[in-house]
Amino acid sequence: MTTRISRDDLARRIAADIPEGAVVNLGIGAPTLVANFLPAELEIILHTENGMLGMGPAPDATHVDPDLINAGKQAVTELAGSAFFHHADSFAMMRGGHLDVCVLGAFQVSQTGDLANWSTGAPGAIPAVGGAMDLAIGAKSVYVMTDLLTKSDESKLVAACTYPLTGVGCVTRVYTDHAVFDVTPEGFAVREAFGDNTVEDLEQLTGLSLSAAIQED
Repeated sequence: MTTRISRDDLARRIAADIPEGAVVNLGIGAPTLVANFLPAELEIILHTENGMLGMGPAPDATHVDPDLINAGKQAVTELAGSAFFHHADSFAMMRGGHLDVCVLGAFQVSQTGDLANWSTGAPGAIPAVGGAMDLAIGAKSVYVMTDLLTKSDESKLVAACTYPLTGVGCVTRVYTDHAVFDVTPEGFAVREAFGDNTVEDLEQLTGLSLSAAIQED
């Protein structure tokens, strides 16, 4: 059996890769957990597309302000120096290349860095693109946070996406519950495998040819 890490541990791992001074957008769902693990001693500025810079971690139940929410309508906190602005200005930041990192969920990521995360294309599926297209193309680095496998044990890392695309060639790195993968010109490279997972294990799970050497920083 291959090793899997928890969502919180994966969020903590992503937070460790975000450099000081970065302006970061965290997508709806699991990526919002990253905010809870950013080192307090580092200045990392969180952006939310509904119009805020300087977002803090989730509040405890006794300090919820209903006027302070992220794009997923979850309660957040504000840090000293935070700023609020129009939704259109927020999207101008996203589209103008002013975000250093965004962290998004995914249905599929191709070995060439294509991202599909807004629809499965199934009849009756509710489209939920939000600002994902703008983030995927506008951010300098696009990190994906996802389980490696679907509930039916199909790999979310694929040779080519079969779901409607969010962005083409936009993904920088994929963080999964089994391993971290970089997108390279030669395909996926295993940057870090968790627990006792091996490159061979990951190749079997994904059905892809992966770089044999685990990447070092």
